[in-house]
Amino acid sequence: MERRTFLHRIGSILAVLGITEAEWLSLGNRYYQALAQPNPRKLALLIGINQYPQIPALSGCLTDVDLQRELLIHRFGFQGSDILTLTEEQASREFIEAAFLDHLGKQAKPDDLVIFHFSGYGSRVKLETSSDTMQNALVPVNLGDYAQNDKIVNYILEETLLLLLRSLPTDRVTAVLDTSYYVPSPVLGLKIRALQESVAKLSAEELDFLKQLKTQKLSSTPIVLAATSEANQPAREELFSGFSAGLFTYALTQYLWEFTPPTKIQVALWDVENSLYKLGSKQQLGLLSNQKNPDITSLVPDNIIGAEGVVSAIEEDGKTVYLWLAGLPPQVLLYYGVNSRFTLATTEQLVLRSRNGLTAKAQISKIEGANPLQVGQFVQEAVRVLPRNIHLTIALDTQLERIERVDATSAFAGFSHVSTVIVGEKPADYVFAKLQEIPSRYGLFSLGGELIPNTAGEVGEAVKLTAQRLAPKLSTLFAAKLWRLTENQGSSRLPLKATLEIISGISSQVLMQRETTRTFKPETSIKKSAQTRLMSQRVAGVPPVVATGIASLPAAIVPMGSRMQYRVENQSDRSVYLILLGLNNNHTGVAFYSWETPQEPNTADTKPLLKQIVIAPGETFTLPQANSASEWLISGPACFCEQQLIFSTAPFSETLAALSTVKYSTAEQQPISSLLNPLDVAHALLQDLHNASALKAEMNSTAADSYILDVNNWASLSFSFQIV
Repeated sequence: MERRTFLHRIGSILAVLGITEAEWLSLGNRYYQALAQPNPRKLALLIGINQYPQIPALSGCLTDVDLQRELLIHRFGFQGSDILTLTEEQASREFIEAAFLDHLGKQAKPDDLVIFHFSGYGSRVKLETSSDTMQNALVPVNLGDYAQNDKIVNYILEETLLLLLRSLPTDRVTAVLDTSYYVPSPVLGLKIRALQESVAKLSAEELDFLKQLKTQKLSSTPIVLAATSEANQPAREELFSGFSAGLFTYALTQYLWEFTPPTKIQVALWDVENSLYKLGSKQQLGLLSNQKNPDITSLVPDNIIGAEGVVSAIEEDGKTVYLWLAGLPPQVLLYYGVNSRFTLATTEQLVLRSRNGLTAKAQISKIEGANPLQVGQFVQEAVRVLPRNIHLTIALDTQLERIERVDATSAFAGFSHVSTVIVGEKPADYVFAKLQEIPSRYGLFSLGGELIPNTAGEVGEAVKLTAQRLAPKLSTLFAAKLWRLTENQGSSRLPLKATLEIISGISSQVLMQRETTRTFKPETSIKKSAQTRLMSQRVAGVPPVVATGIASLPAAIVPMGSRMQYRVENQSDRSVYLILLGLNNNHTGVAFYSWETPQEPNTADTKPLLKQIVIAPGETFTLPQANSASEWLISGPACFCEQQLIFSTAPFSETLAALSTVKYSTAEQQPISSLLNPLDVAHALLQDLHNASALKAEMNSTAADSYILDVNNWASLSFSFQIV
């Protein structure tokens, strides 16, 4: 709803009632019962604030609102007229609370679905009435006398919001809070959605409103999804390809576009958290609910078939369309190339012609006999085109002196696969900066500000020398970036399921499962997903979540000394080939080596041989094979592991050739071992997937400088777990 419309509506209500705004705010929800429709409705209130007075602006909050709005309309069947957005100067404390009561409280009835979203600053307030307790609060645009020491703030306490959510007459209430309450020490120019905590006076109106809320009947049991679970965690926003967005909002909405939500919210957020890790963030997401086992029934999409985007507009000629591509994985979007293809439910194909941020322009590939296109049609990935000239992008911290940036730029220019930018100017993969505790040392950091292990230079070491010594590390990080670009669990048309198991004696326990989702009939897909996720949850030990605070989500934990294996089911009618590549603690590459069993005992002159891993149609395959010689024993040190299982309908000939170029001793012939030439292997992998595409001949002009990947011929599933 436009601000003008909302103002007119509120003004009319107040005029008719003959009361002041402050009085009206305390009236609860008893005036609008007659306006609620008899059938269940879907109502949403979306808040986003970039421009605050007196404090640094944020960049991604309005994009967050767009991401949520498009998701709710196209994926979840909301009517645009039932979604009220308050952005920038509209999002004052008074308007947010009034909009909540008017748009949600006075219209919602039992069984209605209600969504509340907030993107903006958060803070912590020490109230004068409770001087020993800090309380979380959302910061509206009229934040108060922020420049004054003895200030009165217009913050909305988290307690106020929770009472508002609980006052709604429906249990189908979900709130998404992409904000945080803690400001870490300034580092690397990160955009953190938090203000410094303060001793402050809340406005008298806010305190009166809170007092009134506490007297109301609270019947709802809302679910609150939070960008952070701990007070000392920051919620970040990031610069992507042509736009900024909150990491949590982007990852969450992207997940909900591509997948049918699982039965349990915890597991969905677990997957989202893993996506954040790939974007350089270790945000631990939070879930608040007083339901014992909160499910995702409040967020079941109207159409259970996932998509990478939707037709958002059609030009008059009917041949050119605009697409909203929020369903593409964030790490893939930046490199999503011209001539990539999408399919519609009506089987027509669209060819990508240009892209600006999340919006793309495409043309229908075959005009004759095509069905008329319609706004709102889902588009699913068919062919992914990736450029061959991808680089690892290192951002130089703005805290570096000019001469330091010049030296760093010169040093990184010596690597053919590395380019540099200034922090905040363009999307980047990592940050080169000084160590805060020892400013005379330089190091390589994740985008979340964490030092990459073994990348810090010596005290007093020159910038160029530190940068040059990063060569092996940069090759590994770049290789991981390349194989992450193959991830397509949501769009692959190869019916595959992979299960990561912990082996104990003769039994096994499921740690997590991944399966391609567009290869099953709609009625069986949800059942499979529910069974899979429930099994994963039981093993992971997801605890009940209580309403006393935001609970953090459990990671997939693997104790040292465990034995592990992947169990892969090929449910297709074609043989598939398999490669496993991975990254430990964001710095060490690993791979699975399928060593050929020699006919005779190895001698010093015998060269170890690798063989293709091929899984026949309908076959279940374990990796490694179940025998004592190839056990995968998990040893120390503690680390976070990320592994990619990549499948193709054609042999990984070039990948195996690249793996075989390194000389391995007999002692090194373990199933999971270090990847000594990761960049060569990653490039060979992309070439193998390109070679497997049946369309490369048809797209000859594109094939010269691009990789062409066909969803019918490849699948790439990502697994993340923590060794402790």
